[in-house]
Amino acid sequence: MQNIKPFIDKEDMLCAEVAAGATAVVVFGASGDLVRRKLISSLFGLYNRSLISEQFYLIGAGRKNLSDRQFRQNAQKVIQQDYSDISAEQIQPFVDRIYYISGDYGSASFYRNIESRLNELDGRYNIENSHIFYLAVPPVLYGTIVEQLGSAGLSKQQSKLVVEKPFGRDLQSAGELNDKIQRYFDESQVYRIDHYLGKETVQNILMFRFANSIFEPVWNRNYIDHVQITIAESIGVEHRGGYYDKAGALRDVFQNHMLQMLALAAMEPPTSFEADRIRDERVNLLRSIRPFEPAKLDKFIVRGQYGPGSVGGKKVIGYRAEQGIDPGSRTETFVAAKIFIDNWRWKDVPFYLRAGKRLAGKDTEIAITFKKVGDSMFVPAGLADIPPNILVLQIQPDEGISLSFQAKRPGSKVCMSTLRMNFSYREVFGTEAPEAYRRLLLDCMLDDQTLFNRYDSVEVSWRLLAPVLKAWETDDSTLFGYPAGSESFPQADSLMEADGRKWRKLSGI
Repeated sequence: MQNIKPFIDKEDMLCAEVAAGATAVVVFGASGDLVRRKLISSLFGLYNRSLISEQFYLIGAGRKNLSDRQFRQNAQKVIQQDYSDISAEQIQPFVDRIYYISGDYGSASFYRNIESRLNELDGRYNIENSHIFYLAVPPVLYGTIVEQLGSAGLSKQQSKLVVEKPFGRDLQSAGELNDKIQRYFDESQVYRIDHYLGKETVQNILMFRFANSIFEPVWNRNYIDHVQITIAESIGVEHRGGYYDKAGALRDVFQNHMLQMLALAAMEPPTSFEADRIRDERVNLLRSIRPFEPAKLDKFIVRGQYGPGSVGGKKVIGYRAEQGIDPGSRTETFVAAKIFIDNWRWKDVPFYLRAGKRLAGKDTEIAITFKKVGDSMFVPAGLADIPPNILVLQIQPDEGISLSFQAKRPGSKVCMSTLRMNFSYREVFGTEAPEAYRRLLLDCMLDDQTLFNRYDSVEVSWRLLAPVLKAWETDDSTLFGYPAGSESFPQADSLMEADGRKWRKLSGI
C-alpha cells in the first residue's frame, strides 16, 4: 500500500515553529569539516525560514588565519551548493552576519580577543550576553577551551556550551571532562549533542509510541518477540582515519547513537513532554540494561574489522590500508550485541544491535518483530508458518515507517501473503526531512534540552560498556575479519542464530 496521505485540519497549528530570540553563536573549529558540511547550512536554513532573530550573528573561531571576508566567501560557497535554488542576493544578508577570529586555543589572549569582539557585536546587534559556544573541534581540545572560556569569564549564566560527541573515550575520561565543565558551566547550560536525536524519524518514535493507542498497549514482552536496531554504512573511514583508529565503532557509534535509539524505542512513558521528564526516562531505561558479564562476553557482544572487498560493484581496500590507519590496527569497525532489559515491559525480550562500516548498504532502522499468531486456525489449510508482523522505523537513507501484515490475495479460498503499508516522509510531505543539525541548533537557541544528552545518561552508557572496553584492550583474539561489502559475518550471525533468528536484510542495498 502506498501514498498514505496525512489528515490535516485546524489542529495543524501545533506544527508552528517558535523562532529563536537574540543570539550570538561562537563556533570553535570554524575552518573544519563539521562547520563546512553541516553547521553553516543549517544556520542559514533557520535564518531563511525566519526562525533566527534579526538580532543574530556568528563568529567563527579557529587556528587558520582568515579575514571576515574570506570566511564569508567560504560560507557563501557552501550555502550556494546546498541551496542551489536560492540567489546570492538572498544569501547575502545572512553572510553579512558572519565574522571570524583566529588564534591559539590554549592562549588566554585568544579569548580576550573573542570577548572584545563579542562586546562590540553585542552592541551592534543589541544582544545582552546570550552566547552559544559550540565546540566543533577534536575532543582532545574540549577541556582546554572550556577552561579558557571559564577563566575569561565567558561562562556566564546566559551562555550555553555545545559539546559534540564523543563525550570522553571511557568512563574515567568522561568523568574528568564533566568535572572540568561543571567547574565553569551549570548542567542547564550544557548541550551534549548527538545528531541522531535530531533526525525526524528518531524524534517521531515518541510521537508514534505515545500518541497512538493502537501501539503502546502492545509495546511490551507480551506481544513483541524481539527488536533489531541497525546502523550500517557502506562507506569506510574516509578522512576520519586518525580519529577513528583511536575510537572504533563501540565508542564512535555504539555508546551514543545506538544506545540513545534503544532508549527512545524502549523507555517508559514520561509524565509530561518536558525535556527533563523525557531525559529521565531515557536514563532509567539505560540503567535497566543487563550488564555485560566479562566471562560470557562472546555470547552477547562481538566485534569485526573490514578487509578488502567490493561495495556496490566497486573494489575497495581494507581498513588497515586506509589513510591514517595503523597497518597493524586492532580497532573494530563493526559491533553486534544482544542486550536484555531487566524490567517488566521487556523481560526476556532480546534487543539485537549492530553497527558497522563498509557494509553492503547504508541502512539505519529500528525493526520491531511481533510474536507469531499462536494456535492458528489456518494450520489445517496448510498455512502453519505465518510470518510475523514487523514494524520498521526507517531512520536513513529514506526516512519513513513500514508495517507488514497478512491479508488474503485474489485467488483460491485460502490465499494469503504479506503486505506492507509504507509511509515515506518524502512522498507524503513532498520534501526531504530537514537536516538534524537544524533542529538541534534551534532547540539550543530556545533553551530546549529534550534532544540533548544529560551527563547521567553519558555516565550510564560508559559504565555499561566499561567491561567490554577492558576485555577488548587485552584480547586480540576477539577481533574478527569480514570482507567489505558484507552484511554481517559468522560470529555476529551466531548471536541471533543461537536464538533461532536472523538479521534483517539491509534495506539500503
